[in-house]
Amino acid sequence: MAKKGNRQLYKVINKSTGTFYVTSLNRLNEIPKTLKKFDPKTKKHEEFDVKKFK
Repeated sequence: MAKKGNRQLYKVINKSTGTFYVTSLNRLNEIPKTLKKFDPKTKKHEEFDVKKFK
């Protein structure tokens, strides 16, 4: 049975290092194209691209 609600899974990927997070975002709000997250490989906050999780 499918999950009910407005939250969908998104994969947040850093293209340069390949690091990614899986997070859920509210689909009723505008989904950002990028998010600032911590990258453990570079040990800095960097821009991550937001893609739908399949």
